[in-house]
Amino acid sequence: MNNKKYIIAIIVLATTALACSIFIGGPAYPDSPIPISRSATDDLQTYIQRAVAEGAKNGIITLQITESELTSYLKVRVESQNNPVITEPQVILSDGQMKVYGKMRSSIFSANVSITTRVSVNNGGQPQIEIIQADLGPFPTPQPLNDAVTAFLDEAFTGSLGPIVTGFRLESISITNGIMTVTGRDK
Repeated sequence: MNNKKYIIAIIVLATTALACSIFIGGPAYPDSPIPISRSATDDLQTYIQRAVAEGAKNGIITLQITESELTSYLKVRVESQNNPVITEPQVILSDGQMKVYGKMRSSIFSANVSITTRVSVNNGGQPQIEIIQADLGPFPTPQPLNDAVTAFLDEAFTGSLGPIVTGFRLESISITNGIMTVTGRDK
C-alpha cells in the first residue's frame, strides 16, 4: 500500500512538472541587470526629439543612447506584442557589438537566449543589424529563428530611430562602454 502512495506521488509530481515549463538552459544573464524604467523610454524619445530639432538647425545629428534606454525601450516593445520572440530583454553595449539577452518559450520548454549583433549603417543611410552569434540553450539556433529575431530587433531598433531617419542620413553607429553613438547629416 505504501508503494502505491509513492508511485501516485511521483506521477503527480511528474505531471505537475510537465504542466509547467521545462527550463533547458542557455547563457547566463549579465551579472548586473540593466535597470528598466518607463522614464528611460520617455527620456530616450525626448532626447531624440531634441537631437532632431538641434540637427535641423545645424544639419548634424548626434545621439548617445545608453544600455538602460535601449533595454527599457525594447521591454516596452516586447510588452506591446501578443507573442513576442523574446521576453525579459537586457541589452549590453560593448566592443562594437550589441548583445541582447532574453528568454524564449516554446510549448513547455523555456531557455535563456543571447544574440550578439553588429549594428551599422547601410549604403542607404539606414540602420542595419547583423547577427554575429546566437545562443539558445543547448541547441543551435535554426535559421528561421535567427530571421525572426533579426526582424524583431531591426523593427525595434528602426522604430526607435525612425524620427532620425526621416530627415537625416545616418553616417555611423559606434558602440563602446555601454553607449551607442549615432551620427548623421541633413539629407
